[in-house]
Order: sequence, then structure tokens, then C-alpha cells
Amino acid sequence: MALIKVENLTKIYNTTAVPVKALNNVSVEFEKGEFTAIVGPSGSGKTTFLNMIGGLDKPSEGQIIVDGVKLADLKGSKLVEYRLHHIGFVFQAYNLIPVFSALENVEFIMLLQGVPKKERQQRARELLEAVGLGDRLNNRPGQLSGGQQQRVAVARALASRPEFVLADEPTANLDSKSADDLLDLMENLNQKYNMTFIFSTHDARVIKRARRVVTLRDGAVVNDQTSN
Repeated sequence: MALIKVENLTKIYNTTAVPVKALNNVSVEFEKGEFTAIVGPSGSGKTTFLNMIGGLDKPSEGQIIVDGVKLADLKGSKLVEYRLHHIGFVFQAYNLIPVFSALENVEFIMLLQGVPKKERQQRARELLEAVGLGDRLNNRPGQLSGGQQQRVAVARALASRPEFVLADEPTANLDSKSADDLLDLMENLNQKYNMTFIFSTHDARVIKRARRVVTLRDGAVVNDQTSN
């Protein structure tokens, strides 16, 4: 059974004078352990697609089934609980808590999960060291560069040990070395723990490493290629 099954997914935004069809009858499946890039020009529906899979937005038509669970059947706190324990998010805008240190930001999701203090602090420290921020544990987001904030966001997404990670342009603000280090870490987690990664990206470095590339154009899948 596929980990994620997307069936006839359509999303129409009616917030403007002319309705915008962000996704157009998309059907695609993702198996556990994939390392997949969702690509396409700006406005092709990549971010909307990730938001739908993550339960952050609701379809106009169609459905999403994650590990046998229909996201549409999860309401309110059940959906929040599901996202907390199953999905890791890396947002383009970081979404870090400004009054928390880097360590506290990474710890926070584990606090919500009920992970004991000693364990969550150790895991947060190890992840921040893994993304090259072992010397910035006590810095708040405002004291970090954009690239450093992005690495904190990635560490936070991985801290919950999710079934899959949804990453929206995770390397967009990183220099080449930081991007390569980050991708090395993600590949290692993918291979070691069979953790599933789905990226939306324009970055050739991410696309080169992806084992599967799904191309969106005008909200529809126009190509789906898997490398050996």
C-alpha cells in the first residue's frame, strides 16, 4: 500500500475576482522511503500540493489518503494530532518562534509530543550539530542569518521523527556548502531510517539528488520520472 495516495486532487481559490485553479485533477502515489522532488515553474501548484498532503489546506475536489487514513476524515484536534506525530514540515518562511532559542525551537515539537526533557534536549542538540549549528544553540532566530534559520527549521522538522517530511524550497536561502551539507543529512536519514522526503524546489542540487522528479505545470502533473 502506498504511503501517500492522491486521487483526482483539485484546488480552486475563489479569493480573487477570477477563480484560480491551483491544482487540476492530480493523481499520484508516494511509497515509503522516497526522496522525491516536485518541480515546475512559479505558480505551477508545488506549494499548494505540499500543503494539501500535509493537511494544511483542504481540496476543492478529490482526496488524499496517508497511510490508509483519509485526511478529510480528520477534523480539528485529530488533524492537528496527526500532523504532529506523522509529518515534518520545512516552510520557506521558516516559521520559527522568535522568542525561543534555536535549541528551544527544535525542542518545541517534541515538547508537544510529550517527549521527556532530557531526551528532547539531547535530540535537539544532536540535530543542530548535524546541521552545523552546534555553536548556535542559544541564539534566537533574530540573531541568525536566513540560511541558519532554515537549518534550524530543518532540524525541527526532523526532531519529531516523522513518517515523512514535506520541504518547501528547503535550500532556497543556503549557500552551496550549507545546501550540500543539508542534503547529505537528509539523504542519510532517508537511507538509515527509510524516512520519506518530498521537496518542492527550483534548485538543481536538490533535483540532481532526487530519485524521483514529479513535474507540475498549471496545476497538473506533466511528467513523473524515477531514476535507477
